[in-house]
Amino acid sequence: MTVIDPETQPGWVPEADEVDEEEMPLSLRLSIADTLTLGNATCGFMAVYFTTTGILIPHLSGDTSGMARNSAATAVILMLCAAVFDLFDGLVARKLRSSPMGAELDNLSDLISFGLAPAYFVLVYGMVARDAHERVAAVAAIVVLLAVVLRLARFSCVTVKDGTFQGMPSPFGALTVVSIVLLELPFEATLLAVVGTAWLMVSRVEYPKPRGILAVAVLGWIVSAMGLLAAWAFDAPGGQVLLQMGCALQIVMAATIPLFATARRVNTFRDNRRESREARAAQVP
Repeated sequence: MTVIDPETQPGWVPEADEVDEEEMPLSLRLSIADTLTLGNATCGFMAVYFTTTGILIPHLSGDTSGMARNSAATAVILMLCAAVFDLFDGLVARKLRSSPMGAELDNLSDLISFGLAPAYFVLVYGMVARDAHERVAAVAAIVVLLAVVLRLARFSCVTVKDGTFQGMPSPFGALTVVSIVLLELPFEATLLAVVGTAWLMVSRVEYPKPRGILAVAVLGWIVSAMGLLAAWAFDAPGGQVLLQMGCALQIVMAATIPLFATARRVNTFRDNRRESREARAAQVP
């Protein structure tokens, strides 16, 4: 005789074709924002590809056909495209539903596009530049990569006030690093500037998040930088000068934003101390 548990409902095992699609785990779905994030990772990987095939391999094989300039421009343009994807995936995630793995995908993609790609760019620069030292450049590249790793890890577990980043955002840092390399400064100056940029990425300096008008300004600057790189790659009249001006402007912005942030913190500290003294003075009979 078969004994049936009265608390067990007949047919409690669902048929495979009766499983509602809504019961699919949310972690297995990709949102529109996640797709943009994957575009970010793809651009970063392709930047490494063009840096290898268009700069490093021709240099090692003695090819001087001029491919290096076009490939360098293509690699940097791909990093700029990755920054565009990174800008829009955050905007789309705030407007539409994002998947639970969106934050992890964003960090992993940023590590490829703004950690590995610029660090590899610095490494290859140390191998192909005439006045560079390969091993020293390798150390600088490792510093850039580790700075991005630490910055992304801290971003995942540290809460800061709304509307700001703690430390230079990795896309901005990556573009600053490649701008320093493209500016063709002396090797020692390039090395110091690259390491200084890495330090800013792990610093506690506050940077504003690109929202609203600032996001439009950032997008406009990225598009302008792409145009400068294209003019330089195709040897347009004045292209070299325009590229140097654009790289210099990127470096100036990277240097001045921390100064403004530090001045604002000093002013805030002074105001708090003054208010504290006034409050204590008011309590004295």
